Amino acid sequence: MKDTALLINVARGSLVDSNALISALKNDEIAGAALDVFENEPHPRQELVEMDNVIMTPHVGSATHVARYNLSKEAANNVLSFFKDGKAINQIN
Repeated sequence: MKDTALLINVARGSLVDSNALISALKNDEIAGAALDVFENEPHPRQELVEMDNVIMTPHVGSATHVARYNLSKEAANNVLSFFKDGKAINQIN
């Protein structure tokens, strides 16, 4: 990445190596980072919290009306499926 680049992670915390990110930020190898997810949620690395070139949000990427509606609908469909067929749609074995 260029030293003017901003790393943005809203996917999964495990996609970004926190040690490498901290090193890149401290050594001005990248300009900054915006993180909605963290490697060890819900506990972000203190070094990242203290950096002025890092913006963090508390995993709110799914906090839209549509996303929450779809999550609620999926949960309800799982419950209905379980009581109807004895197995949830998204059942984990």
